[in-house]
Amino acid sequence: MKTAIITDSNSGITQNEAKELGVFVVPMPFLIDGEQYFEDISLTQEEFYEKLKSDAQVSTSQPSAFDVGELWTEVLKDYDKIIHIPMSSGLSQTCATLTNLAETEFAGKVYVIDNQRISVSQRQSVMDAIAMVKDGKSAEEIRDFLMETKMQSSIYIMVDTLKYLKKGGRLTPAVAAIGTLLKIKPVLQIQGFKLDQYAKVRKLAEAKKTMINALTKDFDERFADLRKAGKMTIAIAHTENVDEAKIFAEELKAAFPDVEFTFINSLSLSVACHIGPGALACAAIIKY
Repeated sequence: MKTAIITDSNSGITQNEAKELGVFVVPMPFLIDGEQYFEDISLTQEEFYEKLKSDAQVSTSQPSAFDVGELWTEVLKDYDKIIHIPMSSGLSQTCATLTNLAETEFAGKVYVIDNQRISVSQRQSVMDAIAMVKDGKSAEEIRDFLMETKMQSSIYIMVDTLKYLKKGGRLTPAVAAIGTLLKIKPVLQIQGFKLDQYAKVRKLAEAKKTMINALTKDFDERFADLRKAGKMTIAIAHTENVDEAKIFAEELKAAFPDVEFTFINSLSLSVACHIGPGALACAAIIKY
């Protein structure tokens, strides 16, 4: 039985990487000043941030269920089953739409994995699925593992500017104005479902210390047994902030020498459009 792995571009896996890994990536659509673009197809990271910073009207959209269904049909010509890993249902309706499609038209053939992942944690799920396929695991075994471990990840994100949180309605103009005046850099968290506030700091060094302390708490409490078993990884994500991400990676390696460091990735553009450039994030993620 051959199992195919499909994800979307929120995972940070590019179309070229997908070919190298042997997986399929659905490009996420964006509306920019009323025109539709597709991530890594007709919209590069550089073009996205250029448009975002020019105050263009940028919003996310769902992949067409019809197009995804066509992809599934095509892939099933060469594979017996599909594991499809979309972004978290807590951040988009995409997962619910595709789950309904899978259960009604592709029952027993396609499993949509609602394991509450985004960006680097979603990428890790893809890498886990690839490893499990190589180990001869069935689609059902892969589905079960990904679902059973869905809450075993944490992401912490330092936001460099309040401009985009204000623009997206996540902050009132008054709160944003005060925060900007005080030079506040909020640290947000994603624990599976949505972006929530975690802490408020004023300097990058404070933000990094706050995120390292948050990971320390996770590793010492929630993930203590998994850490001891060597089943946890650390990853970094950023929005147009790769140089600082590389510095932060070395700091995380020093703080957690016993935990595998996996990768530095650009943060999902679906998240980036809400928080803007200059963000820095770290994640603790279970691995297969």
